[in-house]
Amino acid sequence: MNQLDPNPAGGAPSRGFHLDKQDGKIFGVCAGIADYFGIDPLMVRLGFVAGTVIGFGSLILVYLAIALIAD
Repeated sequence: MNQLDPNPAGGAPSRGFHLDKQDGKIFGVCAGIADYFGIDPLMVRLGFVAGTVIGFGSLILVYLAIALIAD
């Protein structure tokens, strides 16, 4: 068995973060976050919109960083 294999034989697969491009609107970041935490993607999208307006657009950079780094 390869030591770099994240799912060793007999172990349960890890539930890590991934972009959800099937349910996503742009890059799948909000849908991936919602899937990871088990909540509705609409709530995550509304949170990103509210955070972007309140934070003067700073969450746009966070969104793009997640989209480029994840998966």
